[in-house]
Amino acid sequence: MATKKNTRRAVVVDGIRTPFVKAFSEYLTMDSIALADVAVEALVKKTEIAGTDIDAIVWGGVILPALAPNIAREVALDLKLGAHIEGHTVTRACASGLQAITSAAAMIERGDADVVICGGSDSTSNATVALPSKAVHALAPLAFGKAGPQDILGVLAQLMPIGDILPKMPKIAERTTGEVMGESAEKMAGRNGVTRQEQDEFAVMSHHRAAEAIASGRFDDEVTPVETPEGKWVHADTMVRGNTSVEKLERLRPVFSKTGTLTAGNSSPLTDGAAAVLLMSEEKARALGYAPRAAFRSWSYVGVDPADQLLMGPALAMPEALKRAGMSMSDVDFMDMHEAFAAQVLSVLRMLDSKAFAEARLGLSKAVGAPDFSKLNLHGGSVAIGHPFGATGARMVTTVANELVNSNKETAILGICAAGGIGAAAILERV
Repeated sequence: MATKKNTRRAVVVDGIRTPFVKAFSEYLTMDSIALADVAVEALVKKTEIAGTDIDAIVWGGVILPALAPNIAREVALDLKLGAHIEGHTVTRACASGLQAITSAAAMIERGDADVVICGGSDSTSNATVALPSKAVHALAPLAFGKAGPQDILGVLAQLMPIGDILPKMPKIAERTTGEVMGESAEKMAGRNGVTRQEQDEFAVMSHHRAAEAIASGRFDDEVTPVETPEGKWVHADTMVRGNTSVEKLERLRPVFSKTGTLTAGNSSPLTDGAAAVLLMSEEKARALGYAPRAAFRSWSYVGVDPADQLLMGPALAMPEALKRAGMSMSDVDFMDMHEAFAAQVLSVLRMLDSKAFAEARLGLSKAVGAPDFSKLNLHGGSVAIGHPFGATGARMVTTVANELVNSNKETAILGICAAGGIGAAAILERV
C-alpha cells in the first residue's frame, strides 16, 4: 500500500471486543460466528449506528466454520442489520483481523464504501477435527448416495485397520516445514540469543500491565460482557495473572523441547474471542456526528521463508510501513506488537536494533531502532490477554486508537507475526 495521496481517508470511530477466555472453557458452545455476533451487536449498540448506514462487513478468521465459512455475511443476517449489507471473510493466519481492517480501509479510501464494520473471531474450542482421507474416501459413496446397503461390508473392509481411521489431534504445524510454531520460536530464540529469563521477565511485564489496565478501568470501554448459552456471564479477560512473577514462571517446564526455553507461561495461550471495529470515511463520520479517533497512515504485509525464522515478519513489515509513511522509528510514540511468544517479540526487537540485520535484510545502512519497554505494549499483549487468531488485530487497533486519544499522542506502530512466514504492520495516527 502506497502512502495516501487522495483526501479521502478511513477513520477508526470505535471498537469493542468480547473478553478473551481460554479455549475449551466459558465459550465452549460458542463458535466463531456466535462470538462474532456478540462483538458486532455490542459495537452497533455502543455506537448506535443504524443498519441502513452500514455498507459492508469484513471479517477475519482462521478456524472457519466448515458449513458457513463467510462469517461476515452470517453476522449481517443473524443480527438482521439489513439484507443489503455485503459481507466477505478474509484469512491471513494471525494477521487476519488486521487484514480485515485494512481491507475495509482500502474499500473506504477508494470510494467503494462509507461505513464498514470489520474485525475477527476464532473459536479454538470448535475447531473441526478432520477424518483421515482414507475414511473420507471410503465413506463418501454412502454419504452421497452412490452406494446402497449391500455395499456396506465393502466400505467397512476399506476402513480396516480401525486405528488408521481414528481422528488425530489437530496439530498447528507449518505445511512446508512440519514444525509447530513453538518449535520455530525455540529456534528463533536460540539464533537471537534470547534467554529463558528474558522471556519470563517479558511475560511477567505483559501480565502486570494487562492486570493494571483491567484494574484501572482502561479496558472497560473496550470489552463487552458476554452471556453464554448456559446463562453464565463473562465480564473480563480470564487469563491475565496480575500476581505472577518470574519465580513462578521459572517452575514451568519447557513445552516444545526438553532443553528449550519456551513454556506455557511465556507463550500465548489457545484462546476464544472476537473483536469488532467501526470504520468510516472521515466525511461520513463527521456528518453522522461521530468523533474519529485514528486513521491509517500506512500498512504493510510481507512474507519470509518459514524455514528461516518463521516469526520474524514484523522486523521487515514495520520498516516497510515506516518507509511508506515517510517516517522513522524515532517518529513513533509507541509500539504495539502481537505476542505470539515472548521469544518472538524479543527477537524482533533485536533485529530492529541490529545494523547487520538492517544491511542484510532491509538494504539500510543503519539499524531501524526499537523502542524501549516503556513504549512497547503499554497495556500488555497476547501472552497475558490471549490470542483468538482472527481477533487479535482488531483488539490491537482498538486499544491503540484509544491510547492515541487518551494519551494525546500522534502516532503508533503495530506489528504482527503470522503462520506461513507472514509479517504485518500498520501505522495509526490520531485524528
